Amino acid sequence: MAFAEHDVLIARDAVTVYNFLLDGANLPLWRNGIRDVRLVSGIPGTKGAVYQMTLSGPGGRPVAADFQITQARTGAEIEFQVIAGPIRPKGGYYLSTEGAGTRVRFALDYQPKGLLSLIKGSISRTIKEDVAQLDRLQQVLESQGAH
Repeated sequence: MAFAEHDVLIARDAVTVYNFLLDGANLPLWRNGIRDVRLVSGIPGTKGAVYQMTLSGPGGRPVAADFQITQARTGAEIEFQVIAGPIRPKGGYYLSTEGAGTRVRFALDYQPKGLLSLIKGSISRTIKEDVAQLDRLQQVLESQGAH
């Protein structure tokens, strides 16, 4: 099992943070290695919506990492499942109001099977690096003017 989580306190209200996270087009603004994200089916930001995402893989080659929103509760949580690509974790963003800001927890969980279980350590490191990028989300949102 590969599991990682990270949380930050962002000086923005929960609805602002939620709406930013819900828009897949914002992912490249705070997550490294994302080349492109676009909605391919469903209603943007709702349960069942599918996004095509392309990552920069080894040697700069494109890697599919399409995902589907599996749960969306306004201002509180967004859960997703990666449905294309070599590694298909489940994940989510969990928001709670804390003072004038919003605590955001980003969690990823992946159960490697078959040959991928041989590189579980590498996958665990990658997942930890992914969730740690939440610090960049904080910087991006707090650098924007108040909404």
